[in-house]
Amino acid sequence: MLAIKLKRVGKKHQATFRVIVAEKRLKINGRFVEDLGWMNPHTNTFEIKNDLAKKWILQGAQPTATVHNLLVKAGAIEGKKIPVHKKSKKQEKAGETKA
Repeated sequence: MLAIKLKRVGKKHQATFRVIVAEKRLKINGRFVEDLGWMNPHTNTFEIKNDLAKKWILQGAQPTATVHNLLVKAGAIEGKKIPVHKKSKKQEKAGETKA
């Protein structure tokens, strides 16, 4: 199954990411099918080829949660953002007792 995910590039402590389409089980730094864009978390900038992203999603590629949020922000897909960081078990228990 294909996945749209981030590939880390750049120097130590200066990471940037490429948005790629690759087989879900392959290593991140291995082969990839297509390059869809880039993201720089230090400057909060990114560029994604929306038409190619839509094409791959229609063909069945599943974006990771972070890439899904980027695609929503870029306007490539519609929908809500996915929470990337899960709550800890302590926070979940505290929320259940209050409810």
